[in-house]
Amino acid sequence: MNERGRRVFVPEDHSHRRYNALLDEWVLVSPHRTKRPWQGQVEAPVIPVRNTYDPTCYLCPGNTRMGGELNPAYPGTYVFDNDFAALQKDAPAGGSDDGFFRSVSEKGICRVICFSPQHDLTLGEMTTPDIAGVVATWQDQFRELAQHPDIGYVQIFENRGAMMGSSNPHPHGQIWATQHTPTLVAKEEATQRAYFATHQKTMLAAYLAQEIAAHERIVCENSSFVALVPFWAVWPFETIILPRRPMATIDQMSAGEATDLADILKRTVTRYDNLFQTLFPYSLGIHQAPTKMIDNGHWHWHIHIVPPLLRSATVRKFMVGFELLAEPQRDITPEQAARRLRECSEVHYRTEVPQ
Repeated sequence: MNERGRRVFVPEDHSHRRYNALLDEWVLVSPHRTKRPWQGQVEAPVIPVRNTYDPTCYLCPGNTRMGGELNPAYPGTYVFDNDFAALQKDAPAGGSDDGFFRSVSEKGICRVICFSPQHDLTLGEMTTPDIAGVVATWQDQFRELAQHPDIGYVQIFENRGAMMGSSNPHPHGQIWATQHTPTLVAKEEATQRAYFATHQKTMLAAYLAQEIAAHERIVCENSSFVALVPFWAVWPFETIILPRRPMATIDQMSAGEATDLADILKRTVTRYDNLFQTLFPYSLGIHQAPTKMIDNGHWHWHIHIVPPLLRSATVRKFMVGFELLAEPQRDITPEQAARRLRECSEVHYRTEVPQ
């Protein structure tokens, strides 16, 4: 209360809404709910078997994949067309425009990227040079797919952990290259374009400058990148990795920036794993300019990392009820989440315990 006895709004204690300028959406923040007891669903802890090679894994070197192809004895990263792709390369043109029954055909290319030949690693446990190899593969794949006449957008992502639907623990990610710009990316395209037209600088450069000045949501940083919990984060420990230098696509990075990206990825993911002493599940994705867009100066590429865990390694957030039907909601504030991640070690907990 103030000197007149009136209640004063305190964002750490009182419910409020925050604006997501990147998606033009709002999120409800309810910090007072962190004090409530949890009697909801508890996930069974995942205790993975630690084998460097699994003869039954369809991603390990020398093994046969589900589609019948034999993997080579690859020494670093390995890329192949997804045996069960969500998009078809040869989908015929077509669709309908019958009132509300509107559809359009969608061509695309789906690929899998094995990050390492070693079955028991994660990004947080890989060396920075090995992660740099993953970054280089992302860049090479983007350059190749961007030249394809039917590809308008390249979505690079990783789903880690069974909780996020990953069907295989072998360290890997995916690329879905689509004909049209996906919905979420189209929203970011519109907001960034509008901001740039008004301010003559990228939205995320201006946002990053404000975050650096505030500093309360920054998790870690280096000379080229900043990892932070967004002011408008929806998921409890959601982060965004932003290049300090505005770039439209990942192929525009210098060699030094690519190395710094590997560094910030390792440090961020290691902090996640150390938070609850578990292999933290998440979805990680790169958002960048559509491939055929020439006037892309308003774009500032970035990485979203969206993990579901809430209170522990066994308690996750569910997007249901009000969140699913009305507006996203979170309990722990982004500032609290960033502080907890900052307090985590950058030495992976698995390296501190005898295997």
